[in-house]
Amino acid sequence: MQTASDRHEYPAHWEADVVLRDGGTARIRPITVDDADRLVSFYEQVSDESKYYRFFAPYPRLSAKDVHRFTHHDFVDRVGLAATVGGEFIATVRYDRIGADGTPASAPADEAEVAFLVQDAHQGRGVASALLEHIAAVARERGIRRFAAEVLPANTKMIKVFTDAGYTQKRHFEDGVVRLEFDLEPTDRSLAVQRAREQRAEGRSVRRLLAPGSVAVIGAGRAPGGVGRSVLDNIRDAGYAGRLYAVNGAFPEDLKELAGVPAHRSVRDIDGPVDLAVVAVPADHVPQVVTECGEHGVQGLVVISAGYAESGPEGRERQRELVRHARTYGMRIIGPNAFGVINTSEQVRLNASLAPQMPRPGRIGLFAQSGAIAIALLSRLHRRGGGVTGVTGVSTFVSSGNRADVSGNDLIQYWYDDPDTDVVLMYLESIGNPRKFTRLARRTAAAKPLVVVQGAGSAPQGHAVRATRLPHATVSALLRQAGVIRVDTITELVDAGLLLARQPLPAGPRVAILGNSESLGLLTYDACLAEGLRPQRPLDLTTEASAADFHTALLHALEDDSCDTVVVTAIPAIGEASPGDAELAEALRSAAQAVPGKPVLVVHVELGGLAQALSAAASTAPQTGSSTPSGARLRPSQMLPPTTQAAPATSAPAESRLIPAYPAAERAVRALAEAVNYAQWRRDAAEPGRVPEYEDIDEKGAAEQIDGMLARGQGLTLGTEETHQLLGRYGIDVRRAVPAFTPQDAVRAADAIGYPVALKATAPHLRHRADLGGVRLDLADEEQLRRAYTELTELFGEPAELRPVVQAMAPRGVDTIVRAVIDPAAGAVVSFGLAGPASQLLGDMAHRLVPVTDREAASLVRSIRTAPLLFGWRGSTPVDTPALEELLLRVSRLVDDHPEVVAVTLEPVVVAPRGLSVLGASVRLAPPPARDDLGPRTLPVY
Repeated sequence: MQTASDRHEYPAHWEADVVLRDGGTARIRPITVDDADRLVSFYEQVSDESKYYRFFAPYPRLSAKDVHRFTHHDFVDRVGLAATVGGEFIATVRYDRIGADGTPASAPADEAEVAFLVQDAHQGRGVASALLEHIAAVARERGIRRFAAEVLPANTKMIKVFTDAGYTQKRHFEDGVVRLEFDLEPTDRSLAVQRAREQRAEGRSVRRLLAPGSVAVIGAGRAPGGVGRSVLDNIRDAGYAGRLYAVNGAFPEDLKELAGVPAHRSVRDIDGPVDLAVVAVPADHVPQVVTECGEHGVQGLVVISAGYAESGPEGRERQRELVRHARTYGMRIIGPNAFGVINTSEQVRLNASLAPQMPRPGRIGLFAQSGAIAIALLSRLHRRGGGVTGVTGVSTFVSSGNRADVSGNDLIQYWYDDPDTDVVLMYLESIGNPRKFTRLARRTAAAKPLVVVQGAGSAPQGHAVRATRLPHATVSALLRQAGVIRVDTITELVDAGLLLARQPLPAGPRVAILGNSESLGLLTYDACLAEGLRPQRPLDLTTEASAADFHTALLHALEDDSCDTVVVTAIPAIGEASPGDAELAEALRSAAQAVPGKPVLVVHVELGGLAQALSAAASTAPQTGSSTPSGARLRPSQMLPPTTQAAPATSAPAESRLIPAYPAAERAVRALAEAVNYAQWRRDAAEPGRVPEYEDIDEKGAAEQIDGMLARGQGLTLGTEETHQLLGRYGIDVRRAVPAFTPQDAVRAADAIGYPVALKATAPHLRHRADLGGVRLDLADEEQLRRAYTELTELFGEPAELRPVVQAMAPRGVDTIVRAVIDPAAGAVVSFGLAGPASQLLGDMAHRLVPVTDREAASLVRSIRTAPLLFGWRGSTPVDTPALEELLLRVSRLVDDHPEVVAVTLEPVVVAPRGLSVLGASVRLAPPPARDDLGPRTLPVY
């Protein structure tokens, strides 16, 4: 603890867990007077060379004065942070505020000297880079804007830490010392560096869990059955390529082997490293297991054990302690209450899960929080049942259970550059950090498809994350903006995944349809129209079509430049000349391989053999049903695929041309529509647009006005004049509405404004409700104005209740709404829609994350269902959408430049054929929510 002379209490909010470059974790926290012994022990383990680099002279030990200096901080002008593993220091950093002459100083001096020391055993793990991010954030919080560091030229590692950080810096060489000075304000480059390091570190932390060189199953019983023994058997039976151990404290001392696996009473007894521990013991025994694993150097845990947050308040606290305990030793956790993890790579072959058999190897990464959903997904993909026929395989699979530590965000970081994964499928019961998820999803979706089923649940039990206040539909819209393929059901998840894993992306929405059933072709045609695709008239090959006819027709369609995708429809045929399933499948596959640039889908009716043949891997293994004579129909029992063993691994080129088959036209076309939309997003993302600069924006003046108004209180809704003034600084003009508490007030206002005018009731229950009759338009003279005033008061009550205003008439146009809100979890969001009950009833609003680019503003205007009203629907005059897009961009700039502006509403905005008029506006100010995406890298706190 700190002494009475210290100026600030211990800043607990500076404590953080971080993932290091190699995927391990460390805890960063302020150094206090209680750390004297730890500091001395740490320093003794540092090499003489590192000490020399730190102090520029031989410095074998710390004096009592040194220890006092390095452990007594005021947390303002003198701050020290330590990175710890297992409670012991592995690195330290400190800053001392200095004045212009380089001597110790206090505020308002805004420069500080910074120095690091990292234990040699932990150098190269990115510890110093993580500490620099955190000490820089602390310094900014304390009003320090610039760091200075003096480094010996030979200390190239530390020079690299500073130069690679991405801050704006200056470099000098004087008296044999390199002096570096750099501003602490985050730059685009520093944020890019930070996020690249985050991706590599979090990806490697997951890789340590999914590709371990050795695994210990803790809690494996001697008798078959039980969770621990089942996991052990599953790992062994999958042919795990690493070293496997069975651990149970109840084993007899003379037991050396269990089911062919080396057996031990404790992980400490294992002679050699253990990379991953699968924990399947009762919850009250887990703490001891974690301690033993941490002391043995285990890198990560998969906790199958239940009895945590899902069981109530006591379990939630037990879960938080589990995470804290594991992170103390630098370990990450999947779980608790997890189903397990799977890696089908030939170099790993890990099935550390409750799934009794290994999924087929393939190119799909699969994530689910729920164990029940995990079983359903694996079963659907493996068995080719539940309607989606055809097989595709899994590269890696994680079911995270309570998701106490490793989350979907971590898996996205891993799959982003995993060479074995082409498509990512995720079932998310909730999104704990939407801001980070959308950022990671946008980057990943630019490289490979990301398909998500998003539940409507709250944050996982035990999580202390900010809850979003955005509606579920809004979050879904923002996910789509980030390139996520958002679907509603597990069936749709698998349908889209099968197509994306096997076929190229379509170049556009044009669809050719061919097959041996006119009716099925028309159903497919109608489904395409319903999904917004552009189908050609179906080509009916008749029921007499042979495999050669299908081959020729498909080849012709694929060579036709007027289509982007081909859907083949097939029904069972009768007659000796009808093609067999294997024959037809080979005809379709050979045509698709001859023209490989376009996707091909099959809609089939009761053709289990065809679906299986279409998805058959190119291998020497006999295919089920291959002995069926050509033209023979399969019995239902023959349509079932084998479920007792996995198919042999397939090469990516062979599987990439497997043709997905669907039992219903609607399902095939829905998957195709998602692929078309995603492909268009990929093309748009390649040219994301820009955030325009407007010369008439007064950012400085707006900041001064906001600061002055916030000085009056923590949160306030601005008055009319203040709202108009603030919006005006961003080039947003609001038409004045003059209060009229008497008829004479209304006349005077109209005389000042000029006729024609509008008279409106602005009471809360009448505002923006023209349908209730509280608005009178086009009042051309005083007589009409007085008559309208009388009508309003007779209908709705006294002026004090109505709050009538007089406003100049705006040019006729389409009434719209523009809103912006700062969500604590998702960030700033701009929304747009048409005004009126129809749009409100349908929820027809579109949303974009801030900052909005010019391309995003254009797409925002066009993405609502009622957008045709803006573009000349039914012969009406098109309105000035470029002016509307500019308004959206200006609102985006306002909330992006000033996060204190937590809500803006412009309603109505009348968009005319030339120009627009903002007739009503409100602005709310408040201290902005903290932005964890701009701060240093941290793991979530529980």
